[in-house]
Amino acid sequence: MNMPAISLAAVRGRRERTLEIAAEIEQRGFSGIFCPSMGDPVALCQSIAHVTNEIVFGTSVQPIYFRNPVDIASTAAFIHEISGGRFRLGIGVTHGPVHDRLGLTPGKPLADTRDYIAAMEAASQQHGELPPIVLATLRQRMAELSAEISSGAVWANASCNDFANSVAHLGDAGERDDFFVGNMIPTVIDDDRAAGAARNRKTLAGYVALPNYRNYWKQAGWVDEMEAVEAATAAGDTEALHRAMTDDWLSNATLYGSASEVRDGVEAWFDAGCKTPILVPSSTSGGQLKALEEMFDAFA
Repeated sequence: MNMPAISLAAVRGRRERTLEIAAEIEQRGFSGIFCPSMGDPVALCQSIAHVTNEIVFGTSVQPIYFRNPVDIASTAAFIHEISGGRFRLGIGVTHGPVHDRLGLTPGKPLADTRDYIAAMEAASQQHGELPPIVLATLRQRMAELSAEISSGAVWANASCNDFANSVAHLGDAGERDDFFVGNMIPTVIDDDRAAGAARNRKTLAGYVALPNYRNYWKQAGWVDEMEAVEAATAAGDTEALHRAMTDDWLSNATLYGSASEVRDGVEAWFDAGCKTPILVPSSTSGGQLKALEEMFDAFA
């Protein structure tokens, strides 16, 4: 069985337990641990380096506007060295609502990302070798940039039916063994498939509100669904919004159902060209800890 990676976040009051879980993820044979932007993913990765021995780990996305590139280069070089090269630094521009909440004024994503990496590379002359850098991407131009200036690309909530086309934007880089190709996939394990779908719809409700994601999904073939989302949003009709997030669309952007259905879904992602499916666990009956227990049982 091909093993996926796991998305892991640390929240207040459960940070020590999160590190215990990181060690267990390694012991259970998962292929990686990747930390989303919730909290401080770089700090979590620094601790993961000390509680694991062999597993690859990294940030799925550290927003570039949150930290100075010289500062992040120093920390990233440190983690790269102490982990024996197991760390991957995923960076990205994150989303408009996050910028608004924090009072940030982003520039042009492609140019800013290019400049950020150049500044990190310059800083590495003082701080030491950088880890492989992975760009958070969604559409063609950022995927192409990742192939040009980084060591990998990571999507979030990509659509399985169109993922081969996304990977094609990477060109020859995507074929290299050392080039990271990942996707963060909201995942719920529950024999009640409808309950799992409902949980994933809640997860993706915030994403369908973002124009860049809707444009991506339209490009992936879900035009009717996204236009229905736009109409429901304009009307303030929550029920219509959920209906617009059809089962067909949802089953391509997320995984849900019984353990065997989720395992089969992971294999479909491997077949679509995703070298590292990153399962983002949710549960219909609890929080992250419950969801991780269900995931451990499914891949035992």
